[in-house]
Amino acid sequence: MKEAIVYGEPFHVELVDSPIPIPADDEVLIKVEVSGSNPKDWKYPLYTKRPHNSGDDIAGTIVSVGKSVLDFKPGDRVAAFHKMGASHGSFAEYSIAYAYTTFHIPAWVTFEEAATVPLCSLTAAYGLWEELGLPTPWCPATEEIPLLVYGASTSVGTFAIKLAKLAGIGPIIGVAGAGSQVALEAGADFVVDYRNNNDIPGSIRALLKSGQSLLYAWDTISERGSYQYAIQALEPGLESKFCLILPSRSFEDIDKAKHNYSIARVANAHDGNAASRDFAYIFYRQLTKWFQEGKFTGHRAEVVEFGLEGIEGALADLKAGRVSATKKVFRIKDTPGL
Repeated sequence: MKEAIVYGEPFHVELVDSPIPIPADDEVLIKVEVSGSNPKDWKYPLYTKRPHNSGDDIAGTIVSVGKSVLDFKPGDRVAAFHKMGASHGSFAEYSIAYAYTTFHIPAWVTFEEAATVPLCSLTAAYGLWEELGLPTPWCPATEEIPLLVYGASTSVGTFAIKLAKLAGIGPIIGVAGAGSQVALEAGADFVVDYRNNNDIPGSIRALLKSGQSLLYAWDTISERGSYQYAIQALEPGLESKFCLILPSRSFEDIDKAKHNYSIARVANAHDGNAASRDFAYIFYRQLTKWFQEGKFTGHRAEVVEFGLEGIEGALADLKAGRVSATKKVFRIKDTPGL
């Protein structure tokens, strides 16, 4: 099979021939129809100094399953979150995933849409429910709970909005730029445009009702000063929580004695404690149900030309910050010469 290997420095992507992998007892082998992409796809090979197939968002069909797998059979349409840093990622004709981070997708959900979902939706869910401790769709909010989502048009941001809506959380105040309409379509009640805005925290707080306090923020950007704006928007003098992304950062400019923050770590789905792994299993099965009920949709997908051969250019765009309010995905069948 063809497989794309991402090199960190100098950055480039190389297509190689690799054996089709064999799933272990608790794994599934998926014929990849569409792979999604994420900023970590260029970061991991760079930071670890280990070239590898860094794709983790899979959409395709089951080819074979390990002997312990009960949920899936060959031919099933699925999406899956591949274990980050492990072999046999999604930038290939065939990929491996653990069965518990694989989920069925209905026939009307395209592979392109499905490929936008696995990693970022779970990141959003961990942030809302494991880190911020907000109400869940299974035990929804019974009163208004204002929530700030910074980076509201990113994949994680839009999924955070959609999941918060399902839990009855609101009003939801998003912060975005050119993708503000995407955030509104996801369900944000208000969007603050950070562009040419000299008082982002003030603009956020102005959207609260009289007497309302903003005590929760999910910053899906966590760089270029975004979390400082979030801190300033939170209600002073009251206990508040905010969640960050980018677990490799130290955030030394945050006063930890004054501010209660945590970091959403999607790697916990595979490397965390049993509760985090079980959360991933349950969450992904709930996603299938929400798709079936029409309560959940993927992010905006932009199909990159030439399949696997388009990965290098797409990751270069992500690295340069040229991707906004969309998820770049790759149709494997579009790879020349397959």
